[in-house]
Amino acid sequence: MVLKRGIVKSDNDFWKWLSTVKLNTVERRDLVISLLNENHQPVMVWKIHNAFPVKVEGPGLKASGNEVAIESIEIAHEGLELQNE
Repeated sequence: MVLKRGIVKSDNDFWKWLSTVKLNTVERRDLVISLLNENHQPVMVWKIHNAFPVKVEGPGLKASGNEVAIESIEIAHEGLELQNE
């Protein structure tokens, strides 16, 4: 599964999780991903079991560009379920 998002300043918990891969002590986590509507209310919610990062890509920084900085993370997991809201 590949997730993309705009880069968030000072998201230390996210980077600590990624660093567990480098230290060869991969931390598996249960994740909840919520798709929100314009009122920030969940429309769909997925729960992912025992997820861990396997690949991270940062933004392609160009001096002449003005695009939003997007990072992507590929995660492996042991199960995915759609939750009813």
